[in-house]
Order: sequence, then C-alpha cells, then structure tokens
Amino acid sequence: MRKSRLEAFSDGLFAVAITIMVLALAVPRDVSFGALGQMVPVFLSYVLSYIYVAVFWINHHHLLAATRRINSAVLWGNLHFLFWVSLIPFFTAWVDENHAAPVPVAAYGVVLMMCFVAYRVLEILLIRAHDSNSVIVRALRPGRRENPTIIAFVVAILMSAVHPFLSLAVYIVIAIIWVRPHPRLERLLGYDDICDASKDAEK
Repeated sequence: MRKSRLEAFSDGLFAVAITIMVLALAVPRDVSFGALGQMVPVFLSYVLSYIYVAVFWINHHHLLAATRRINSAVLWGNLHFLFWVSLIPFFTAWVDENHAAPVPVAAYGVVLMMCFVAYRVLEILLIRAHDSNSVIVRALRPGRRENPTIIAFVVAILMSAVHPFLSLAVYIVIAIIWVRPHPRLERLLGYDDICDASKDAEK
C-alpha cells in the first residue's frame, strides 16, 4: 500500500471526527444572548476536544512525513490509533450532557490517554520498519513526551472522582504541551522535506 492512501484515510477520519463534534452542538431555541451564555461550558468542551483532534492530526502528519515505508504492523497500528481518536466526539458529548460529572470526565480522560498510548505504539512500529539512518529513527525517542503525558492522565483520571473540573484543567495543560509537534522531527524534516515526502508518496 502507498503511504498516500494511509494519509488520505487518516485525514478523512480526523475530518469526520471534527464534523461530528460540531454537529453535536445543540442550537439554542432562545434568541437572547443569555441562551448563548448557557452554551459556554458546552462550547469550551468542544474547543478542548477540537484542539486535541488538531494536536493528534498535526503530530500524525509530521510522523507520516518522515515515513518512507509501511508494513502490515504499521497499518494496524495506525488503525488502532484512529480507533481511539474516533471515540473523542462520543465522550465529549457524554461530558457535555452530564455537566462534567466524575464518571464521564474520567472516561473522557481514558480515551485521550489511549490516543497517546496508541500514538506511542505507532511510533515504535514505524521505527522498527525503518533502518537506523532514516529520519524517523534519528529524530524520535518514543516515550520522551508520551510517558509523562500518560502518567499525568492517570493522575487526572483518578482525581476526577473528587475534582472533575481540576481533571479537565490537567487535560487542558496536556493539550497545550502537545500543541507543538516533535521539535527534533520538525528540524530534521524542514518544510522542503515535508513537501518532498508528499511528492514521493504521490509517485
């Protein structure tokens, strides 16, 4: 399978996840600004989930930009990652419907954490599929950011039983940390390399 097909399929799922989340926003029947004010918590949870999907998409894009070969293990690893991403809209809606109750907030954190676990697995599978001189092997050190992130999620999930809003604050901090893709991978790739990788995939 060409890498371009993997990228197209993945991009499609990211787009669908965002579309589902925005369609889940209920339009207020009231025409006053007060009605919009009541929607603020729901809108903020949408923004947080949107940022997470964006973070996963950008990091996934950089990861595939450095990829030169894929195998069956990589395909399944990518599907595993996308499975957890596809669950984000559902659990976002659950948090909204129950006003950030402890169990939905904990479940939301579990899904986000599993996205990072699956992303780390995908990194490892891609490294194993390349030789030691490839960009992806030289740039990535799997677990350097993922491991502390997973630990933070575990703490936040456990804390949600008592302080669900504090757990949501931890989720926000994690999203901010991951806004920038892997710095070393960005440096080794550069904009021209990303463009070249895309051109190579289309040949």
